[in-house]
Amino acid sequence: MSAKRRPEDADALRDAVREGYTRVAEAGTREAANTSRQLGYAEDQLESVPEEANLGIGCGNPTAIDSLRPGEVVVDLGSGAGMDAFLAARAVGPEGRVIGVDMTDAMVEKARENARRGGFENVEFRKGFIEELPLEDESVDAIVSNCVINLSPEKERVYAEAYRVLVPGGRAMISDVVLERPLPREVLDSIDAWVGCVGGASLREEYLETIRKAGFREVRVTRESCFGELIPADDPRVREVIQRLGLSEEDVGAYRRAITSLHVYALK
Repeated sequence: MSAKRRPEDADALRDAVREGYTRVAEAGTREAANTSRQLGYAEDQLESVPEEANLGIGCGNPTAIDSLRPGEVVVDLGSGAGMDAFLAARAVGPEGRVIGVDMTDAMVEKARENARRGGFENVEFRKGFIEELPLEDESVDAIVSNCVINLSPEKERVYAEAYRVLVPGGRAMISDVVLERPLPREVLDSIDAWVGCVGGASLREEYLETIRKAGFREVRVTRESCFGELIPADDPRVREVIQRLGLSEEDVGAYRRAITSLHVYALK
């Protein structure tokens, strides 16, 4: 793979995301289990992974979109502390393999430690960009990702890479965030500060069209929910944003309803 020069603004955004997720990796979260239940993870799934792997971030459960099968090779884009990778490893069994890709050193280190602690011998974590996957062509049966692709400033490259590494007939199972209508830039930036997962979100149809243009077929939304409802209106960070921008309660409600969490299935 050739190393192409990235736009400076893309590099700046990646640096900001990396810095933010480094803080998450180092701090963890006390409400992770409750948040994950809201996102669609079953109790037995939460109990089957190391507690430290669940950071309570994301916008859905990509492993619930379609069944993973024993013996498959699965890649988790933006694997974080490893939760979805470990759930995938449980599904593909010892004869299968799971590769997590993340650009944040602290996350990769944390995920590797969680794999050692949990005894997940069929999981490995690689540092890399999801726009330039450290994987061979047509080497993967399935791709999962949880609220990460929307953070990329080059989503078309992400899906082109996903298409490249999948075998013919391979599938992508993605949980991600989209916008139902445009939001003011200053509001979107502020929402990103307290939701953490919508700063780069695209409009719904633009996002789905990006997947189709990469070559995927049978692109369909299997589940959706209002992502904004997962963040309590009395959250201190939300109140700070309301006060700083002078927003009315009505405006805040409208902005929250404009953010949707999607489960997307796509086939190569």
